[in-house]
Amino acid sequence: MRVQSLTLVAASAALLAPTTFPDAPPPPLPGPQAHLRSGLPHEGGPDRADRSAPRIGPVLPLSRPGPVPTSGAGSRPAARPGTGDSRSAGPVSAADLLARVRDCDPVSKGRYRTDAGRPADVPVCGTDEAVYWKADLDVDCDGRPGDRCNSRSDPHFTPATAYTQSDGRALDAERLPYVVVPEPGEIWDHRADDVHGGSVAALVHGDRVRYAVVGDVGPRDLIGEASYAAAESLGIPADPQGGGVASGVTYIVFKGSEVEPIEDEDAAEKAGERLAREFVDGR
Repeated sequence: MRVQSLTLVAASAALLAPTTFPDAPPPPLPGPQAHLRSGLPHEGGPDRADRSAPRIGPVLPLSRPGPVPTSGAGSRPAARPGTGDSRSAGPVSAADLLARVRDCDPVSKGRYRTDAGRPADVPVCGTDEAVYWKADLDVDCDGRPGDRCNSRSDPHFTPATAYTQSDGRALDAERLPYVVVPEPGEIWDHRADDVHGGSVAALVHGDRVRYAVVGDVGPRDLIGEASYAAAESLGIPADPQGGGVASGVTYIVFKGSEVEPIEDEDAAEKAGERLAREFVDGR
């Protein structure tokens, strides 16, 4: 969980022109957050007090897509002429995905902070097929308590997530890779881009690509958060207090997609690989 910043995003920063993706955020500012990011020992106060807040949700969709196959994707654009299934083979690489999202056509009306007190410098970008952003990764340990995610390991732990699994229980952050989207607000409303609980996401860090679902909702002016399991799968320290990474994570969420049930990790992996292939091939 993260504390919502008290600083509102200025309305004058609302309109963004198409641009190249911004560079990685600058190194952390001095103080407790810098210690948090570097993994160095620090004193005083809860580690995550400046990026922790009660979860909201679930956020109701503006409109539901049509019938969704249980394996993942919703409707996709038709393939271009001459682009058969044999055009590309093998897993989609990190380089393939990063090349596809090199440029940014903003869909957000402003920019997000990665943590309270940080500059608002992260736009949400989009294409016809997906929305994406480049940010840090803060570890979300909320949901069903376990050995690693609980009130002892995380002083800001809450046993709830904005979206729940098929039996009505909260998601399991230790086992399910999921990403967190900001609460709908003036900057961006994810529902307008057909993103909702269970939407399929690709996470890229270094040369690793991992697939996840949208599973939680965070503060409306902060971005860059994923579950314990998602961080661990990317090779990022997953400790809810001292883990995460300060920059270099790309989040790609495929519009109109859905994994059902949301906790089906294998379905997310299969759907993610297919959607990522279509995305990089321009289909």
